Amino acid sequence: MDFETASGLARKFLQELEKPFVGRHEQALMLTLALISGEHVVMIGEPGTAKSALARRAAELLNARFFKYLLTRFTEPSELFGPLDLRSLREGKYIRITRGKLPEAEIAFLDEVFNANSAVLNTLLSLMQERIVYDGYSEIRVPIWSIIGASNRVPEEPELEALYDRFVYRDYVKPLDQDHWDKLLDAAWSLEKGEYEAAKPIMSMAELREINKHVMSVDVSPVKPSLIRLFVLLEEKGLHVTDRRKGKILKAVAAHALLNGRSSAEESDLIVLKYTVPKDPEDFDKINIILMEELKTKDRVLRELEEIRKNVENAQSVITRMQSFDPRLTDYFRSLKATRNRVAHLVKDLDDPEVQRMADEIIIAVDLLLEEIMAKLNM
Repeated sequence: MDFETASGLARKFLQELEKPFVGRHEQALMLTLALISGEHVVMIGEPGTAKSALARRAAELLNARFFKYLLTRFTEPSELFGPLDLRSLREGKYIRITRGKLPEAEIAFLDEVFNANSAVLNTLLSLMQERIVYDGYSEIRVPIWSIIGASNRVPEEPELEALYDRFVYRDYVKPLDQDHWDKLLDAAWSLEKGEYEAAKPIMSMAELREINKHVMSVDVSPVKPSLIRLFVLLEEKGLHVTDRRKGKILKAVAAHALLNGRSSAEESDLIVLKYTVPKDPEDFDKINIILMEELKTKDRVLRELEEIRKNVENAQSVITRMQSFDPRLTDYFRSLKATRNRVAHLVKDLDDPEVQRMADEIIIAVDLLLEEIMAKLNM
């Protein structure tokens, strides 16, 4: 597999992963980056935000051996790693029956992962870091590629800090905003009617490992000065990055470059810091603001504008169906005004015809929507 093929296959995986989900591009992108870089990821947010569905679909697209389990503080190691073989135990041998359990999985989804007790926690740490399970007097090398964790909280207990730090990628998954509710209901209704099409594998784990080799061949040296500058800035803003994470972030940068078809990293690839730096819930918004100001590159602005364009289109479909004097129109009016100002701010310092053309198109669409709202409100 050459570099171009690897990049194209990674992009196809992302497209297929996010296809059935409404408004979950960011989570699909983060999962894709985690998988092609061979790292672990945790999604933090309330139940019902498609966390487990994304994990299962990712495994299905890879035809990977998948393990899923909900952790509680009472979860015993045998539930994850398999029960002891009693016959072998009578013979003085300490052997677990691992069939269908975590030690044989390639992709694992651990729900409420921060509920792990100390007995489970100690084994998870070595499994995530070294891909080894220390079991009795033996070391078992396991094929796990990525662990996808989920939780409704950020851990505050000191004993969980090491586990949390091993999740290189983190995302705060919020419920969909009102602009997506219409499409969400359509997708949910199709699912209830059984119209959901199961994922078909588009590549194998062997091909994923080939892609990972190309990730590790990406030249990250061009962005190291900018990355160090950002680390300094983040530290000043109270966003501390551990030494372990500083090194892992380079893998995320390389993965993002490959996903965008580049064998050499650019400053725009540093956007991955939004997935790798945050620790507390408020950090997620803080890092976004910092990166938006510091990484105002053409590619970054185009991606931002494309996201805004989609949101405006979603808003248009909802507003068109609203009756006159609907109280929600006022909220949309304020939101669209803010969107207009955001677009103007994004392109302020970029003298690029493509960027300006897209910005102008969005502003025209926003202005038309504002006029429609004013007409419905008789303003």
